[in-house]
Amino acid sequence: MWSFIDEEKSESLIKTEVPRMATLKEEAQAYEPKLTKNIAELRKIPVDLDLKTDHGTDDKGEPYEFKFIEVEGERYRIPGSVLGGIKGVLKKMPNTTHVTVERTGTGLNTRYQVMPFVE
Repeated sequence: MWSFIDEEKSESLIKTEVPRMATLKEEAQAYEPKLTKNIAELRKIPVDLDLKTDHGTDDKGEPYEFKFIEVEGERYRIPGSVLGGIKGVLKKMPNTTHVTVERTGTGLNTRYQVMPFVE
């Protein structure tokens, strides 16, 4: 802790404690990057979760917007094709409460299949 005397109130000589800031090393060691996982990583997805929007930048530095849900403090990105798949499931089965998402491929060849979750 650092301390100093508040000169404006020198008559009463108030001593104020200033909290010590973390060092660059301490911050770096404690750093955990903010990661957004993919919805296909979840086994069972409730369809009534709040959908949120965030912004990021791609490899070229171009900004983009994405939708995600939060489950137990973790963020899961929802691709547009998954939203369309959920819409299709709900159209055929309006009482569906949970879905599951299967992901195949990588990069631009990624495909998602949305199905009602059955235990």
